[in-house]
Formats: sequence, structure tokens, C-alpha cells
Amino acid sequence: MWQLYQFPLCPFTRKVRTLLNEKDVGYQLMRENPWERRDAFIDMNPAGQTPVMTDNERGVVLVDSMAICEYFEETVERVAMINGTAANRAEIRRLVSWFDTHFYRDVTQPLLDERMIKRIAHRMAPDASRLREAMKSAVGHLDYIDFLLDHRKWIAGSTISLADLAAAAQISVADYLGGIDWAGHALTKSWYSAFKSRRSFRPLLAERISGIEPPSYYENPDF
Repeated sequence: MWQLYQFPLCPFTRKVRTLLNEKDVGYQLMRENPWERRDAFIDMNPAGQTPVMTDNERGVVLVDSMAICEYFEETVERVAMINGTAANRAEIRRLVSWFDTHFYRDVTQPLLDERMIKRIAHRMAPDASRLREAMKSAVGHLDYIDFLLDHRKWIAGSTISLADLAAAAQISVADYLGGIDWAGHALTKSWYSAFKSRRSFRPLLAERISGIEPPSYYENPDF
């Protein structure tokens, strides 16, 4: 069976897990705290980042969330998540890159650093100014998602795609850490409400980090 090295609030792992769940690919979760820089994990991925997937029987090691997603898109035909015409597929990849790069840099990463890693790894108080800037940036990103959903049924087009999985992964982590203000974002809220009800995504919403509780509405699709 595949083994997936991850920690519960890794947005890139959440993207991969949702894809695997959509495709009904079995895997075993392996807890990995990348900030601990464990030697055996660094040997698998010198970048020291989650997720990493391994299949010891076949001697396969997959590193980087996009490489993992592309691997299973190529090897598992069920529920294609990079689909449509060449132009459609390019748009999906563009938006996945947007959420993995820009949303993560502006919103998810500072929230993780200040509200999780500082508390768990360093026993430090968060930087309030950095949190305010991340929450301000989140508003701008949700405005952009509203714009996309005003023209499309799903984020990248007429069908669900890896772009939706990438967006939901980042948003769910930011929301867990109290970084999302849903006021004034009805389209994104409606889309995310429907996404929270998906069988592939529900298990992720049930997970918790010890000592860090999400908002009371976090798991509820009707929030």
C-alpha cells in the first residue's frame, strides 16, 4: 500500500489526499513534522517538505504535491482532475499554481508559521502584524475566487478539477487557523460549502492539531 508522509494542516498534502480519495486510491497516513528535519525523511526528500508518497514493494518514491497528483492522473483513469481540452488543462494547472504559490505565500504560510509552528516548535507568541496582513491578503484572494465563480460553475471551468482541490486545501487550513472572514464572499462560501460535503474531503475536516482548535463552524457545510 502507498504510504503518505504528512501532517494534518499541510495544505499540499490535503490537495493530494482529496485527489486520492476522489480516485479511491488506498494509502496509509504517516505523521511527519517537517520542521523537525528528521534524517530519514530528509533522505527521501532533501527539501524536507511534505507530502512524500512511497510504495516500498515497487520501490517508488514520489516527491512534491504536483508531481504526486500528476502521477495518479496518469496512472488512475477514474475521475480525471486535469481534464478537458489542452486550453482547459492549461487553465487548471495555472490555477493550481496560483493557489499553491500565491495563496500559500500570502495567507496559509504566515498563518501556519504564526499560529501553529511558533506555538508547537518554538513556544513563541505569534506576530500580530503578520497575522493581520495574512487575513487582509485572504480577502483579496477570496475576491478573486468570487470573480472566477461568477463566470464558471467550478473554479477552472464547467467541471470539478484539481484547481478546486488546491483551492479547498489552502482555504481549509487558513479557515482552521481563523484566517478567513467569509463576509462579503457569497459565491466562494457557497462553493466551499458544497465542497465540504464531498466524501473525499470530509475526513480532512475531522482532523485536529493538539492544542489548536478551529472555529466552531469549521466542519459544518452550512456555515
